[in-house]
Amino acid sequence: MTKFFRLLLAALRGSEGHYTSGSINRAIFMLSVPMVLEMVMESLFAIVDVFFVAKISTEAVAAVGLTESVLTIVYSVAIGLSTAATALVSRRVGEGNAREAGKSVAQVILVSVAVALLIGIPGAVFAPDILRAMGGDEHLIASGSGFTRLIFASSPVIVLLYTLSGCLRGAGDASVAMRSLWIANGFNIVLCPVFIFGWGPIPEMGVIGSAIATTIGRSAGASYQLFKLMQNGRGVQVDTADFRPDTAIIRNLLGIAAGGTAQFLVGSASWVFLTRILSTFGSDVVAGYTIAIRIMIFTIMPSWGMANAAATLVGQNLGARQPERAETSAWRAAFCNMLFLLSVGILFYMGAAEIVSFFNRDPKVVDIAVQCLRIFCLGYVFFAYGMVISQALNGAGDTRTPTIINVVCFWIIEVPLAYVLANSLEWGPSGVFWSVAFSESLLAVIAVLVFRRGRWKLVQV
Repeated sequence: MTKFFRLLLAALRGSEGHYTSGSINRAIFMLSVPMVLEMVMESLFAIVDVFFVAKISTEAVAAVGLTESVLTIVYSVAIGLSTAATALVSRRVGEGNAREAGKSVAQVILVSVAVALLIGIPGAVFAPDILRAMGGDEHLIASGSGFTRLIFASSPVIVLLYTLSGCLRGAGDASVAMRSLWIANGFNIVLCPVFIFGWGPIPEMGVIGSAIATTIGRSAGASYQLFKLMQNGRGVQVDTADFRPDTAIIRNLLGIAAGGTAQFLVGSASWVFLTRILSTFGSDVVAGYTIAIRIMIFTIMPSWGMANAAATLVGQNLGARQPERAETSAWRAAFCNMLFLLSVGILFYMGAAEIVSFFNRDPKVVDIAVQCLRIFCLGYVFFAYGMVISQALNGAGDTRTPTIINVVCFWIIEVPLAYVLANSLEWGPSGVFWSVAFSESLLAVIAVLVFRRGRWKLVQV
């Protein structure tokens, strides 16, 4: 037990940065602990926001849900760039090339800001139209457009928080990425009730107060990440001169990010259409779905921590020319993730009603949220393998394969199946939930079969 706690403290401190030798189990633990905690902190943004917003009104929760469903486009870009950042930085660190790793970090920052502005500015300008297009009524648009506008305006901070974390994970500094999310969430948890309900000289701002608190928190976290990277940590040396655009690195970065962004854009855009289908059944359904998704994210995000650990291990070990060690690392991380999600799935299935009631007690909202959560839990074992193996492919720089898998599972199968089950077969909202569980499970099966073929080991980054 003493040895375990020593190892845990070492993981939290981030005492190691290279994972190309030694015990694979130790490497997974050292990377997974801070990455899991990082993802828990990221998921807390969603949980904290919906907890306080739910105390305003059902329309406020629905406005957040509709905004977040469209904002997944920003998240997709951020995750795609973060995937590319992890692949590039981990490969350079595995090669022992700290200067090139630093140059890659600088170019990631430049590209992140530029892309975020291209998305964020139109989103802020056309906020009411976005809510209207998503099926929101005029009352919801009037009360929620301010929230939507501010969240889109904060796109550069959202993207940087993801991409800088990707750089840190690639360098093996997962503990720094974890601490940055602690800082971000600390601000958000304290400021959310202050700005939403008012306190002292700060007036009551309602749902827009949630956006202000979240933006301040994310800005603090991203600032900390940038500060630590500029300190030239293990395996990475960043100089101010590196911030001059380097076309070769940018081309390489965008080449990998294009697949990663398209991959997550395909997946997240499908959620936009699923939300649009659900919006035809009323605000209560959207609110229930939003609460269930936030709860689900709370467990899925830690699993992404283990998936990101696999990506770092694959990238560093391929850089060190150890493909078999990279493959073994991915399989072991997937198995650990499966054990975790299986346990969570059983807990959530049995206690769904009690968990949902913590956020909302409206019988109609609770009924939808419980139904959604229980159906999703049935696919948790498949989700576990799917997310780790897909992220392992991304860590190798093979972002094209997961993109194709996503197109097949989400666009060719999930969205049409959701519409048919919900409307043609009159299953209602449950038809949408079943389409998600089936499609995610199919994705996992295909990803495992592709990974076994081993072509990802030959990808050059």
